[in-house]
Amino acid sequence: MGTTNRSGKYIKFLIYLIIIILLNIVSTTLFSRVDLTNNKIYSLSDASKKVVATLSEPLTINVFFTKNLPAPYNNTEQYLHDLLEEYSIYAGKHHNHFNYQFYDISPDGEDVSETSKDHRELAKNYGIMPVQIRAIERDEIKFKNAYMGLVIIHGDIIEKIPTIASTDGLEYNITTSIQKMNNKISALLSLKNKINITLYLSSSMKQVAPYMGLKDLPALPDKIEKAVEKLNGKNYGKLEFTYLDPSTDPELEKEATQHNLMTLNWPAVPNRNIQPGSGIIGLVMKYGKKAIDIQLLSMFQFPLIGTKYELADMADLDDMLNENIETLIDINENIGFLSDHGTLSLFNNPQMNPMEGGQTEGLSNFNSLISQNYSFKHIRLKEENIPESLNSLVIAGPVENFTEYELYQIDQFLMKGKSLAVFADSFHEVMPPNQQSFAFNQGPTYVPLNTGLEKLLHHYGIQIKKSFVLDQNCYKQEKPPQLGGGETPIYFAPIIQQENINQDLPFMKSIKGLIAFKISPLQLIEEKLKNNNIVAIKLFSSSEKSWEMEERINLDPRLIRPPGTEDKKESFPLAYLLEGEFQSFFDGKPIPEKIMESDDAEEKNIETIGPQNKDKEKPEIDHSTVEGKNKFISKSKPAKIFVLASSEMLKNNILDEEGKGPNTTFILNAIDYLNNRNDIALMRSKEQRINPLLETDALHKSIIKTFNIAGLPILVALFGVFIWFKRHTRKKQIQMIFQNN
Repeated sequence: MGTTNRSGKYIKFLIYLIIIILLNIVSTTLFSRVDLTNNKIYSLSDASKKVVATLSEPLTINVFFTKNLPAPYNNTEQYLHDLLEEYSIYAGKHHNHFNYQFYDISPDGEDVSETSKDHRELAKNYGIMPVQIRAIERDEIKFKNAYMGLVIIHGDIIEKIPTIASTDGLEYNITTSIQKMNNKISALLSLKNKINITLYLSSSMKQVAPYMGLKDLPALPDKIEKAVEKLNGKNYGKLEFTYLDPSTDPELEKEATQHNLMTLNWPAVPNRNIQPGSGIIGLVMKYGKKAIDIQLLSMFQFPLIGTKYELADMADLDDMLNENIETLIDINENIGFLSDHGTLSLFNNPQMNPMEGGQTEGLSNFNSLISQNYSFKHIRLKEENIPESLNSLVIAGPVENFTEYELYQIDQFLMKGKSLAVFADSFHEVMPPNQQSFAFNQGPTYVPLNTGLEKLLHHYGIQIKKSFVLDQNCYKQEKPPQLGGGETPIYFAPIIQQENINQDLPFMKSIKGLIAFKISPLQLIEEKLKNNNIVAIKLFSSSEKSWEMEERINLDPRLIRPPGTEDKKESFPLAYLLEGEFQSFFDGKPIPEKIMESDDAEEKNIETIGPQNKDKEKPEIDHSTVEGKNKFISKSKPAKIFVLASSEMLKNNILDEEGKGPNTTFILNAIDYLNNRNDIALMRSKEQRINPLLETDALHKSIIKTFNIAGLPILVALFGVFIWFKRHTRKKQIQMIFQNN
């Protein structure tokens, strides 16, 4: 009997073991988990699923990670494991096209095994190098080297993420890299001609190179040619290398000079048998009409030592060439950027003099972040029309007047169902004319702007008010101790709290705090919106403690005081999104004509229909017989206009270089939304983890504090009394039962 029971237990145990094994096998193929986080940060985004599901060629991800890393780096490795497993699952029918492999790799000197050496060599070949991390061991802080990087191989294209220190933005970086590689392969295969990489190097420089510390200069052509050959194998043979010597041909020297390459001039050095001469060095990458100049020689000025010359690091040449190839072939979707009418520059300009009203600070962070997924196309309305191929146009801080014809170009661009992103200022900040003004504490003056863009926006249903929004909920600047310490409120830098941010739009849901700067309020023209069925969505506004500064503008924080009464304070809308079918500003008006400047007088660049001047030579075609039809669009297809009345919101002091701040996420998401890339915006948004506490007044703070100090002990005591009373009652009931019996 005992033997039978024991056998039954063994059989049950065996059955349970088989079930567990089968469940584990099923779980490896039917991956499923529940993500309870608010932003679903541990779930793959729709954009990522779409990218891996449409792979046309095999893609491999090689991960190089040092084992047994301390927290938090060990969690990063586990997260990466789970993330890549999810990518693999959602590859769908192209499951075999997505592969990944982890390489356990120890830093130099820690593991001398052949496997570890091979892994280190492989990582080095891909450009993955160890980074220094901090670890706490036996109550001591130590620094150690660790490998934490990956490479993505798709076809012949290689992208790398050299350092993965945290999980922030990891899915976004991987997905956008895969998407960029897909675009690059398609762009390379469709190229009709080759990308020409030309080295301009004067042979005359070889005689002076050893005395300038440039011993490797004679070998430069061979090194660059080998680098191009190596890259050519990864770029479908679309690269072509040329070596030109400007010393042998004056035309080549003139051509090289036009590319702004470095030119060196040296005097005679009799004791070295060196004759006076000059030379040119530089690299030019060219495809079609686009050309990129690359400086190969850097010049440094050192006190006492003098001038020192240094060649570019050949180890970085592959990455440098790859980045410029992507720029040349426009692998990303183009975004128009208005580059005239005094708009902000995408690049910093240190040569500009701020005393003359110029702006030295450009939009380099904005340019760098947007260029990860788009390519900017500079639009100069004074010289050209807006290309049909663009889906959106960014207008950032224009200060010069638009002609009617230029406004007509913007209007008709919108009528085609395109998008406008308008970062327009209501005032032009003009600095004092000379430095002496600063001695009298003379600040900038603010001149109201009327470029013509205002009447266009007014017609579409929105206007920018000629004022600045100041807010008591603002950024506080700390005073240095020598000035007494404390904080100075910067009222023209309002802090936008969560309750004043519209989170109904998906790309806005994770934006829980912003900071504005020198921003003007917006006002809707309700009648215009209603007549054209335009939907106006307020994106964010100032707090109820804000007010307007109008007419005489002075933004000196020391001179600004909040209004004495609350009735002068209110919340102001600061950003709007308009969507719908807009009516053209020029509907029912004469179509503007483009004015062309000539030596004699202004001429109009239009065809004249009708009889010609008898004194002129008779044209071959009688224009009176030609029927002209203008492609004027009176009502748009569904289009979008994003309006934010501050170009300051695009500058480097507001947008962080890494692209992780809430302001940066908001701007990037808005650009994605205007270009119908909602999935990318959502993926970026879920990485936004700033969760500021909600503001509470003094009364609520006192109630919460009192509850924590006295309320919780009282609740515990009441709960104890309740339990005692319940037990006492039960005891009485039991006694009554026995007494009755």
